[in-house]
Amino acid sequence: MSPALAGVLQLTALIAALALVYRPLGDYMAAAYSSPRHLRVEKVIYRCIGANADTQMRWPAYLRGVLAFSLAGMLFLYLLQRLQGNLPLSLGFASISPDQAFNTAASFVANTNWQSYSGEQAMGHVVQTAGLAVQNFVSAATGMAVAIALVRGFARSRTGELGNFWADLVRGTIRVLIPIAVIGALVLVACGVIQNFAGIHDVGQFMGGTQQTNGGAVASQEVIKELGTNGGGYFNANSAHPFENPTAFTNLFEIFLILVIPFSLTRTFGKLVGNVKQGYAILATMGVIWLGFTALMMWTEFAHGGPALQAAGAAMEGKENRFGVGGSAIFSVATTLTSTGAVDSFHDSYTAFGGGLQLLGMMLGEIAPGGVGSGLYGMLVMAVIAVFIAGLMVGRTPEYLGKKIGTREIKLAACYILITPTLVLGFTAASMVLPDALGSMLNTKAQGAGPHGFSEVLYAFTSGANNNGSAFGGLNANTPWYNTTIGLAMLLGRFLPMVFVLALAGSLAEQQPVPETAGTLRTEKPLFAGLLVGTILIITGLTYFPALALGPLAEGLS
Repeated sequence: MSPALAGVLQLTALIAALALVYRPLGDYMAAAYSSPRHLRVEKVIYRCIGANADTQMRWPAYLRGVLAFSLAGMLFLYLLQRLQGNLPLSLGFASISPDQAFNTAASFVANTNWQSYSGEQAMGHVVQTAGLAVQNFVSAATGMAVAIALVRGFARSRTGELGNFWADLVRGTIRVLIPIAVIGALVLVACGVIQNFAGIHDVGQFMGGTQQTNGGAVASQEVIKELGTNGGGYFNANSAHPFENPTAFTNLFEIFLILVIPFSLTRTFGKLVGNVKQGYAILATMGVIWLGFTALMMWTEFAHGGPALQAAGAAMEGKENRFGVGGSAIFSVATTLTSTGAVDSFHDSYTAFGGGLQLLGMMLGEIAPGGVGSGLYGMLVMAVIAVFIAGLMVGRTPEYLGKKIGTREIKLAACYILITPTLVLGFTAASMVLPDALGSMLNTKAQGAGPHGFSEVLYAFTSGANNNGSAFGGLNANTPWYNTTIGLAMLLGRFLPMVFVLALAGSLAEQQPVPETAGTLRTEKPLFAGLLVGTILIITGLTYFPALALGPLAEGLS
């Protein structure tokens, strides 16, 4: 079997698996978030945190809950790292430096999981499990809660109420993430992923000699790292490490975990707004972009131009033989079109155009299908922009799901789409003029000259501000400058958009639905899905094309 055919068969199996669970999982999540009853364990949690889960919140109160919970989680994780040297099961590792502890705390609370450290050489068992793994669950549940709040904004009328943040947070964790994570962890353990609390020990090498390694509760963290579109690896090699991802089957299973909730949330959206066809339109938009990027990535990595690549049969540098080019390409697109950031291959070693596709996938806003929760609310904001553009074309007040898109709504949507580019391009420009920042480019010409060095810096801030977390490995990001600025980019890129999303949801929830007429744009039709795809690509192209031209395009054409 040729490697290209193997890649196509893997993609086909993945699509079949996602299609199989799409409807039951989407319906289950809709029922979980709309149920009037609380589970016993949920009631205990509410009493412990002092929350009244039956209180309805308007958008300012909902936002305060999001920010307060995230701030508390960040402070706890920061202190846990700073005290690591005094904690049990620290494996002898020292406490984390202030700038790196800030960066890591910001990263995991913002669902980014950017790592400027080597996991097996820096973090002990307590920090990994009680700190990082916990944030993998609750940061994902926070994103899902905000998405559900926006959906309620479309579904409710003349109330301004978006539900209860604490109830949505707890339900997303208890009813959705934990059950799937338990099953997924058992699958990974059965397939060879380790799960223990072993200390550092010597292991033999195939060619002789020994090296030191440590164990850990890897399977339980690996599953939520993918399921919650987090991405932070227990080991520095991330999902290329055999302890995290030992076989081609586990590789495909982890891709499935990355995509299953973001795609299925479109079904949840359709059920909650009372029109499943609207969910299918959003699903089609996400699916077209994801399949297009996957096909392009496989093509550019299988093209193998040049004698070295022809001898290897493809662009094999930086890729695992266990997975091949096909599996690596599918994983790469899945992780950069979502906010996952996990890697099973070295993104810095992809072809220039392959690296450009990874960058472009994040620059779209990671909405195809995007992160858990963040992908859905990002796509719905783009849908608001699309219906506004359609309304301008025909001279009619735009409407979406029975709600008028007026001046207030379009301003909020515009602010949402401007935040991330401002962070990415602003921090990249600053880094390109500072000597210390240029000195972090390790595998380029003197002082980082050349398009690939620019791509490394652009990738770092694109990954941080879009809450992805993957990296071009040729950049040393463990410096005060990058730890601080990428940390700020992650926090601002996560929580500023949530402000505008919740404000938009509150504005929509206050409206009285308008009746559908013959002039209403049918947003459940293929025509609207095509308009939405075009809107996304045009906005992204107008925003980022000059930067892409200076980086991956210049490198690929040179």
